[in-house]
Formats: sequence, C-alpha cells, structure tokens
Amino acid sequence: MSLLGRPPGLIPESGGTLILRLGFDYCQVYFVPGVVQGERVTAEGEPAEVPRRRGDRQRQAIVAAVRELLQEKPFAELSVSSISDRAGVARSGFYFYFDSKYAVLAHILAEVAEELEELTGDFAPRGDDETPAQFAQRMVRSAAAVYAHNDPVMSACNSARSTDAEIRDILDGYNEAVIEQVVAIVEPEIAAGTADPITGDVRGLVRVLSAATALALSGESLFLGPDRELDRAVDVLEKLWLHALWGGRAEE
Repeated sequence: MSLLGRPPGLIPESGGTLILRLGFDYCQVYFVPGVVQGERVTAEGEPAEVPRRRGDRQRQAIVAAVRELLQEKPFAELSVSSISDRAGVARSGFYFYFDSKYAVLAHILAEVAEELEELTGDFAPRGDDETPAQFAQRMVRSAAAVYAHNDPVMSACNSARSTDAEIRDILDGYNEAVIEQVVAIVEPEIAAGTADPITGDVRGLVRVLSAATALALSGESLFLGPDRELDRAVDVLEKLWLHALWGGRAEE
C-alpha cells in the first residue's frame, strides 16, 4: 500500500491534467507532473488521469495491451513491438503517446494511485464516527481491492523491483506518495492524543507497514504461506496497522 479538500495527493491543474503532490516536511516535490494531453509521456512524468478524447483510443489500447501481456509473461520480456502488435497500433503510434514500455507502466500506476484515493475517500482522516479499527479496515481493504483489480500488474512490478531499477524507481515514487498521505493522517492524531504509535519514528513505521502490505497483497509467499490465504493476510494486516499506529488506544 508499499499506503486531503485535497491535501497531498492528486491535485487538478489547469489544462485538464493532474499532479501527484508529495508534501514532505522539508520540501515539496512532484512525483507526477502534468503534461499536455496528446504529448508523449515519459516514465518520470505521467499524469494520474488524462481526459480521454474520442480519438484517443490508441493510448488506451496500448495500456490494455500491457495489462494483458503481463498475464502471460514478465515485464522484462515485453517489448515495444509486442505491445504495439497486441494493441493493434504501429510503433510510431506507440511512441506518439509513450517514450518506452516503462512510461506505460508509470501511466498504469498513476491510475492505480487514483483508484486507491477514490476507494479510501481521498485518504480522508478518521472522523469522530470511525473507530481506529474501522479506519485500518478502510485503508487495508481498499488497498486489497485495488491490488486485486490491477493484478497481475502490481504483482509483476513487485516481483521485478529487485532486478529492474526503472521499475523500482517508479514503484518507490508511488509508495512514497502513499506513505506521505498516511503520515499526514496519523501525525495530527498523535498531536491530539488519539493515536499512540509503537515508535516515535512515524514515517519509518508507516514505510515498513506499507512495504509489508504491498508484498502481501502482491501474493508474496513469505506473507501468504504455502496455502496462499490472502484473506487471512488481510486480517493480519488490519490488526498490524491498528496496533502499530494506535497502540493502547486501538480499541477506543
């Protein structure tokens, strides 16, 4: 999840683009700067959602092709030619929208980020009528739903991150955005005395929790066990987030 009106997150900009803003304590950086619709997209700069023109079917065909191909082979075996062939577009059509296969992956992960925001209610803070347990459930189950909907993309990405630096950089940018938004929720609760994390290093704690969540939801056998029981893992993740962040106040 390896997890405000809109604080750090997907922010609409003029011209129909969006940016993914990370509001770090020491600076403000942009993981996904907006680009003009129709221009070529790079792996470093992909809008989270681009308004779809009626004639912009090639872009979506390319994205769909990558999703389909990842059900058949690892990302490392994908080529621009194989993606173009599956999408039914010429190579020149591919390069009109994306500068590499990694740019397509960045586009997909930006869509994943937006989907996660929608399911979590834009990472809305816990309200007075939501218990810490319900909050943990909202976050973890939203992430589980997003991973399931975008499988095998997320599984393929996490499997390749140790051997592919470009995929690792894209995933790290996605994860940093999630971490930042969760920290922005928890820190005000700590200040208000309604959260009691197991360590003062909140960012480090959220990073570890997010990494465990991402690997478990990606189907990593170390987390799921030989029977690959995802439901059990989700239940454990909910309790892990709950007690790690709320500690003695977890049942309040």
